[in-house]
Amino acid sequence: MINVTNVSLRYGERKLFEDVNLKFTPGNCYGVIGANGAGKSTFLKILSGEIEPNTGEISMAPGIRMSVLKQDHYAYDEHRVLETVIMGNERLYEITKEKEALYSKAEFTDEDGIKASELECEFAELNGWEAESEASSLLQGLGVGTELHDKLMRDITGGEKVKVLLAQALFGNPGILILDEPTNHLDIKSINWLEEFLIEFQGTVIVVSHDRHFLNKVCTHMADVDFGKIKLYVGNYDFWYESSQLALQMMKDQNKKKEEKVKDLQEFIARFSANASKSKQATSRKKLLEKITLDDIQPSTRRYPFVGFKPEREVGNDILTVDNLSKTIDGEKVLDNVSFTVAKGDKIAFVGDNEIAKTTLFKILLGEMEPDSGEYKWGITITKAYFPKDNSEFFNDVEINLVDWMRQFSEEKSESYLRGFLGRMLFSGEEALKEARVLSGGERVRCMLSRMMLSNANVLILDQPTNHLDLESITAVNNGLRDYKSNILFTSHDHQFIETIANRIIEITPTGIIDKRMSYDEYLESM
Repeated sequence: MINVTNVSLRYGERKLFEDVNLKFTPGNCYGVIGANGAGKSTFLKILSGEIEPNTGEISMAPGIRMSVLKQDHYAYDEHRVLETVIMGNERLYEITKEKEALYSKAEFTDEDGIKASELECEFAELNGWEAESEASSLLQGLGVGTELHDKLMRDITGGEKVKVLLAQALFGNPGILILDEPTNHLDIKSINWLEEFLIEFQGTVIVVSHDRHFLNKVCTHMADVDFGKIKLYVGNYDFWYESSQLALQMMKDQNKKKEEKVKDLQEFIARFSANASKSKQATSRKKLLEKITLDDIQPSTRRYPFVGFKPEREVGNDILTVDNLSKTIDGEKVLDNVSFTVAKGDKIAFVGDNEIAKTTLFKILLGEMEPDSGEYKWGITITKAYFPKDNSEFFNDVEINLVDWMRQFSEEKSESYLRGFLGRMLFSGEEALKEARVLSGGERVRCMLSRMMLSNANVLILDQPTNHLDLESITAVNNGLRDYKSNILFTSHDHQFIETIANRIIEITPTGIIDKRMSYDEYLESM
């Protein structure tokens, strides 16, 4: 258990949160959510003791060990992979080193024998004899094979380091787990393994993540950083989002009778309770949901951008035919005789481990790169809009404001129209006069999406459109593409994004493609 009592934090005149009082209990997983800059990661640092609050205190039950996902991927470069994982339990690692030092002494005294005996007892209590086995099991679960376990951290890839540090946080059965973006850079198999691990975990989990599917799968509660406060809500992310939207609607509809509002709430809770999965979290969550009253939910201050795509004309019968495309880059064959045909209504998610292969395919289809062999043909009715993974060429060294930046891509040139459009994408007032070159990653993405919306294209091609976005913007983009009435070709690491948009999955493999006309969940089950 971890208690937060009267915690406040200010930076100068800026208040992140004030008088926060919370209790995090074992067996629950708490997802910390909030708009960009609200203080989610800062709150985790307060919980872990890395940052001191201005007022208040954090207290834990005696004897409880807290484990925190480290963010410095180079801190353990001189250590072996397996050793790095075991370092997750600092006391166990200290004992191991003390034992090694004692047993390597040339002269072993009686005092050394007594000390060694004490260390051996504590070592056994901490399950030290199983430490290497447990560390190896965690690594393998996350996809780090045994051939890497004795390598130095400096000799493995960045993606592998991420997994090792996650295994380090999970090691040794901590009482409290603090995880900031644990699914970043993980593949689908590793994320699935982590979800199951956390569902079975008996301690307390407090996590920040932009992965909605992950939050929905593992979380029993949402800790919402809003209104300068942090408030706990029962349920996963979808329940929080839908309930905040319901509360917003109720607030707008002040004249509606309370009995009708209560009925709306009861129907809403019944729907979410019925959708509970088989996990332990979901079972306990269902019981808690049924106890919620009208006063327990409130609207959020979050602002969601408007994302909506409207094709200017309907596609014809011929959309795209790809025939035996191959491409080698830097000596590696990234596309090998890739063939497929796009039909009307197809929303295709391109998946696979090789990121370069997917980006290369899109660039070839857009004429930005030539294939080594093969060909492709777009239908004569097709107009395309492209969201590139790397958008730097659109912003770097561009010394114009956002209104003028948008004017480049709009048939309607008036400032009032462009400002209205930018306002719906959360660039209102003076924000619309920012210089394009100083925008943040998330702001650039919103601009690129605006550019696509202005095109009125009937085929959208998007390469990782949710990178750099907050949960609110991801939700808006997700809904906009889900409702789009024409064809989409896209890549994404966001499970829920793919599941709710795609009706066809094409996996690019080293020897070709696997093409399945089905949902993403069905595709994963079929593999």
